Amino acid sequence: MSDQLIRFVRDYFGTNDFIPLHAPVFPGREKEYVVDTIESTFVSSVGAYVDRFEQDMAVYTGSPKAVATVNGTAALHIALKLAGVEPDDLVITQPLTFVATCNAIAYCGAEPVFVDVDRDTLGLSATALQQWLEDNARLDADGICRTRTDNKVVRACVPMHTFGHPADLDGLLRVTCEWNITLVEDAAESLGSFYKGQHTGTFGALGTLSFNGNKIMTTGGGGMILADAVLGERAKHLTTTAKKPHPYEYIHDEVGYNYRLPNLNAALGCAQLEQLETFIKAKRALAAAYQNELSATNLAFVSEPEGCRSNYWLNAVVCEDKAHRDALLETTNQQGVMTRPIWALMNHLSMYENCRRGDLSNAEWMEERVVNLPSSVVIK
Repeated sequence: MSDQLIRFVRDYFGTNDFIPLHAPVFPGREKEYVVDTIESTFVSSVGAYVDRFEQDMAVYTGSPKAVATVNGTAALHIALKLAGVEPDDLVITQPLTFVATCNAIAYCGAEPVFVDVDRDTLGLSATALQQWLEDNARLDADGICRTRTDNKVVRACVPMHTFGHPADLDGLLRVTCEWNITLVEDAAESLGSFYKGQHTGTFGALGTLSFNGNKIMTTGGGGMILADAVLGERAKHLTTTAKKPHPYEYIHDEVGYNYRLPNLNAALGCAQLEQLETFIKAKRALAAAYQNELSATNLAFVSEPEGCRSNYWLNAVVCEDKAHRDALLETTNQQGVMTRPIWALMNHLSMYENCRRGDLSNAEWMEERVVNLPSSVVIK
């Protein structure tokens, strides 16, 4: 099986050299825009490309407001603060995610609570969320969701759209509305993914994106907060050190954050965004080719959920068991085709091992079996 996969990958990518998991491509006006920024001297957090990037991203996602940040983690940190997350609060999320999801919760002084994922989406399970809340929470006289044992506030819920596949947003919205919990979407991996025709990151009170070098499009580093007009303005104020507009005075009216995306990075983002649909078309073609190639094997390809359009940021397969997973990882990497396992579950990391959690059977099952395959954009 490994040999067949390696031959297919090398043929599709057209090289016998090392094949990375996901490399950026710059086939458009990236150099032109970056040089233009350098020549303008506005290379830091003020400049025309930052404004343009935010406006273009708002149009693409359908979000009323988009606010650019230095990275996706900073975006999620501010989104959680705007959702009202305070020290000692609880924030429900999934254990099957990149560590930045939990780190942003920890930056707020809050504690993550781990709830299981669905096997078909790899995202937070609405059924598991409902079960955890019924077993552990109540609504107080003011309608605030609190734990029964120690009266802690369950302030927010953060699903992550794993590998670009949208989570069960209808179910999650239903449960979070019933329990008066704010939904904040970690859409870091799902730029260009749509759930029933609506872009991920625009269902909750806030959503966040990432433009790291390994994402479907990149600004080198960078992130974005998606929000309504009111929360969007608050996000922009907080991410620019809470500085009030004035021709020359330095007036800051609260503790702010130096999280603004530099103009230089935004220039790269504007050029990349112009080609995003081309990138997605190429990635979906690669996903279809993987699915066809692996259809008669013992590897189960992870496909987009029904009713969704996934960007297929990272292609993934589910192996029969951990032994088969380890064998696939070892053989492919030894032969210069980069594959990787899914993340270690967050509750297995030392800083989060004592956090509250529900039954995590699906996440544990996935942790032992999922492998990511090379997923770079190949324009044919």
